Amino acid sequence: MQNVLPSFLQALAEQPNVVLVAPPGAGKTTVTPLALLDAVWLQAQKIILVEPRRVAVRAAAARMASSLHEKVGERVGFRTRTESAVSDKTQIEVLTEGLFVRRILADPTFDGVGIVLFDEVHERSLDLDLALAFCLDVQKEFRPDLRIVAMSATPDGRAFTTLMNAALIESEGRQYPVEIRHGRDIPHLRDLPLVCANTIRDVWEHEEGDILAFLPGVGEIKRTQALLEKDYPVFPLHGEQTAQEQDQAIAPSSKRRIVLATSIAETSVTVSGVRIVIDGGVRRAPRLNPNTGLARLETIKISKATATQRAGRAGRQSDGVAIRLWSEATQRALRPQEEPEILVVELAEFALLAASWREIMGTEVEDLPLLTVPPAGVLAAGYELLRELGALDQNNEITDLGKKMAALGTHPRLAAILCSAQTQEEQVTAACLAALLEERDPLRTKTGVPRAVGIDIRKRLLLFWHEDTSAHRSMFHIRQAAKRFLWRMRLKNASLKPEPSYAGALLAAGFPDRVAMAAGGIGRFRLSGGSSARVGADDPLAREKLLAAVAFHTRTATEVTLAAPIDFDNIPQTLLARTTEQVETSLDPVSGRVIARRRLRLGKLILRDRNSEVAAEEVQELLLKQAMSDLKRFLEWGDAVEQFQARVGLARQTYAPHVPDLSIEALSEDSEWLAPYLAGINQLHELKGIDVLSVLKTLLTYEDRQILEQKLPAHIQLKTSHQKIDYTTPTPTVSAKAQLFFGMEHLPVLADGKLKLQCALLSPAGRPQAITSDLAGFWKGGWREMRREMRGRYPKHQWPEDPSLNDGS
Repeated sequence: MQNVLPSFLQALAEQPNVVLVAPPGAGKTTVTPLALLDAVWLQAQKIILVEPRRVAVRAAAARMASSLHEKVGERVGFRTRTESAVSDKTQIEVLTEGLFVRRILADPTFDGVGIVLFDEVHERSLDLDLALAFCLDVQKEFRPDLRIVAMSATPDGRAFTTLMNAALIESEGRQYPVEIRHGRDIPHLRDLPLVCANTIRDVWEHEEGDILAFLPGVGEIKRTQALLEKDYPVFPLHGEQTAQEQDQAIAPSSKRRIVLATSIAETSVTVSGVRIVIDGGVRRAPRLNPNTGLARLETIKISKATATQRAGRAGRQSDGVAIRLWSEATQRALRPQEEPEILVVELAEFALLAASWREIMGTEVEDLPLLTVPPAGVLAAGYELLRELGALDQNNEITDLGKKMAALGTHPRLAAILCSAQTQEEQVTAACLAALLEERDPLRTKTGVPRAVGIDIRKRLLLFWHEDTSAHRSMFHIRQAAKRFLWRMRLKNASLKPEPSYAGALLAAGFPDRVAMAAGGIGRFRLSGGSSARVGADDPLAREKLLAAVAFHTRTATEVTLAAPIDFDNIPQTLLARTTEQVETSLDPVSGRVIARRRLRLGKLILRDRNSEVAAEEVQELLLKQAMSDLKRFLEWGDAVEQFQARVGLARQTYAPHVPDLSIEALSEDSEWLAPYLAGINQLHELKGIDVLSVLKTLLTYEDRQILEQKLPAHIQLKTSHQKIDYTTPTPTVSAKAQLFFGMEHLPVLADGKLKLQCALLSPAGRPQAITSDLAGFWKGGWREMRREMRGRYPKHQWPEDPSLNDGS
């Protein structure tokens, strides 16, 4: 770093933003902040260094303080979720990314801060992306004097130069040669501890120097440690340890040792004396589970960039060796870089923080200066969850509850649990629940949940009542987490004595979409979010009616791994606040009667379903809806109705376009014409009693009805009777026996002559023999043939030669 410090300081003197790329071990984390202490432009303002992990925060602060021959908390201080060491003298303050986000939300002006350095930006954590975006937004809006530095251990950090409009400073660093060796691919993850332990034994005998082995998680570390600790000095290093245990693993030592670490040792932290790196090639990372919409830790292969960083740990202090427990072919297939977290986790917390920022700064989420745009679908799901939790309103504006949740600095689900607690006893229980959910299950086993305890989270709450945590060592961290939550709720001195009976009601506030209701069969449940889950039939909770299910594991099916029962007969207010009560009416398919059910719904669940009285208005509304779905089926829609519809349709076409459209299509679109006639009707079959013809006639004025009878009469007078005109045919037609037309030469005129009327001449048996609209012409022509045929078939009837004379001859 020393060779680029002058260029780095000069760049910051001339412009606000710089991207610094330097390999691991170059000293950027600790050398850079110290070099800024005497910068003239800083004007005694504070330097903020943002680190991705708590162990890196403490280590960086300790190293810088040692360089100044001071104690941590003097000119160099730090803050993490669990501890802090700052004073009025502090000029350099080291923070975790999460704490920085909460700090800028609380004080976006950043008074007294001159520069913010973001370390290890290449890791692309969600908190880092959001923290940098907020910082850049503040700089743009009202702190143009604020300096921002993005520091990366890999070349892909250069991508930040465009986002930040920054100068790029690169350092080759102080790196000794590292020999890379590849092994064979490990068939299964379960074999990794054994392969790693055997490799460690081999290199311990043939190589010099301390050994740093990278393993994906605490489980693999413990199994590897168990294989080695009888014969070798083994020191684990992971996030669940106490600060003292972590310091013991990274502190310089005169004796040779083996450090088994998770990915927290990849960057920012120097494990003193390491000359040999053994890399398992995998790590734990949050990934979105599409089946549940939640993030969960999965074991994935590392990228080439991460493999390079890990190998670089062997060359910080001397020539080194990096042994990769995978083949060269697998190395070539690794992806170049790690995926940004914003692309692979659920985004409810991101959405809540973005909504908080919009409330403060007015900046929309799409306008935030982010290097990677969040996936629209996942972000929408995050907003949907926040609305369900009550943190956002329907316009995605943050609510008062949402502001309280954001201030708690945890996932919105956990924040909702904490905010729902009212009494101190409930608050203590909520803090313990949140801690249990934030940390690992203290009763987990290699094969899953212990059968004797099951999935009941109340059993975990009882562990808080025991001061001795030796039986469940992880309870130390869970207790510390619970105390942090109590501190955030301003209950610093409250005793950690949770009340298990509150668990179901409190969990329901944070997991309203995961309320599980028995769905037939022991252990089978339906979730309020719409999916299903199951509980082992031998689990004590398998026979409960209602559960707050908060953790799942998906194998062939979704299995509940943590839950608490909810009193089905006394549903808590936290849950009732998110329910809707509906009266749902339907028709009995047998009797046709209108029936009603009063249903209390939570998402896709029906918590209560009872008979309900049906108001007359509801009855009529449902019957009307049913009738309108198929008018001809549910109403008495006879020929007279269809004839009237046809006459009105012809009137609209010929002489009266102003009259209403009474076609079946038009009537089906608007129910106002029918609604008044359903009064007093209670059953579907009673709809048949409505006189549809009379109803339709009322839709025309009296004058229009009179004109309709004149211009398009329903009947015409023939020789001895009135005969109906059929208006449903393409041409209006009057059908009658031929004898009834004798003496007529012309048919009546329709619609002032705009429509023709035709007649169908029937035989004495009522069968059509001829159709014509020109009677006079028919008598002179076509009649002869019809007369000849009819006289032979019906000799007793009159068949005159010239019917127009009507003389019967």
